[in-house]
Amino acid sequence: MIAAHGGQLVNRVVPEAELPAALEKAKSLPALVINHDLARDAQNIARGVFSPLTGFIGRADFESVMACDRLVSGVAWTIPIMLDVPSAETVAEGSEIALFDETNPETPLAIMEVQDVFPWDKTAAAQHVFGTTDGNHPGVAGFYERGDYLVGGPLTLLDNNRGPYAAFNLFPAETRQVFQDRGWNTVVAFQTRNVPHAGHEDLQKTVLGLCDGLLIQPIIGKKKAGDFRDEVILETYKTLIEHYFNPQRVFLNILPTEMRYAGPKEAILHAIMRKNYGCTHIIIGRDHAGVGNYYGEEAAIEIFEHFPDLEIQPITIRGDFWYCKACARVASDRTCPHGEEAHIPFSGTLIRKGIIEGQAPPAEIMRPEVFEVIRSFERPFVE
Repeated sequence: MIAAHGGQLVNRVVPEAELPAALEKAKSLPALVINHDLARDAQNIARGVFSPLTGFIGRADFESVMACDRLVSGVAWTIPIMLDVPSAETVAEGSEIALFDETNPETPLAIMEVQDVFPWDKTAAAQHVFGTTDGNHPGVAGFYERGDYLVGGPLTLLDNNRGPYAAFNLFPAETRQVFQDRGWNTVVAFQTRNVPHAGHEDLQKTVLGLCDGLLIQPIIGKKKAGDFRDEVILETYKTLIEHYFNPQRVFLNILPTEMRYAGPKEAILHAIMRKNYGCTHIIIGRDHAGVGNYYGEEAAIEIFEHFPDLEIQPITIRGDFWYCKACARVASDRTCPHGEEAHIPFSGTLIRKGIIEGQAPPAEIMRPEVFEVIRSFERPFVE
């Protein structure tokens, strides 16, 4: 099985036998309440999703990522996983603190060793990660809203709750066991923040001809207005898999983290995380993790050329896709000779418009069962 990123899968979850004493210790430490997205980051660090990170990024690694997209160790890393605070006095270097999730302020989330408290240049960081300083970019806006100082250091997770979708939130060590039990030597990851249309399904089934198994892993976490809600994405995929996939060749599991909309830099981070889950390949399409017109059409594909040591292999899908009535199948500008009059486009905007108006997309574009799931939700979109 493919090794975790950096060579070893991180496990910073406190053992069950040590949990009572750790909870008592946490109650005696200075408390820092963090938002739910940062709490998910802390859980992902401890569970190995962000291996080889053992805590929120410190000064040396932050500066290294900003300089060359690598940790000090030389391991590829493109987006810093940061804990921000409003001032240098919020926490003290050399201390231990207890982290609390704002959605569950009664239960300590983690104990963190504070090794670094340091200022960061938000504008320079935004330029490096997102390729722009435009505050209209949702990721850039998120950077600008964060505190002026970062806190780095290892953490130990106390609250290992799997959240509202527990049955679909297996941790990296667990998905690796699933793949091993199923005899999957090659596993391809499909990253998504959308409900499935026929183009997605066609692509997923195509790559199943190349690999032993498929991990469909929707992002569950903060998204921008207009994106589909988490529960809608999960329920539509459950329905699609039930009706149209060989269940022995596909596995549905969530990735509880926020979308950062960093385009090519996020494509690399998504690959790293799926490598930690045990995937050997990841599908990278045009404008992966992009937003608006901030990135070149194939920038998310081309960036992999700069990380030959990543080990997880991108399966790159190029071209514009549609359903062609003349070809009677999903086609692209690389495969289809017919004119636009034969094309039914996979337009997210048009699909959303139809859903809002209660108009089912053509069956060639979206499975009727998938549309019925979407229609069952009164509010399918993030507001």
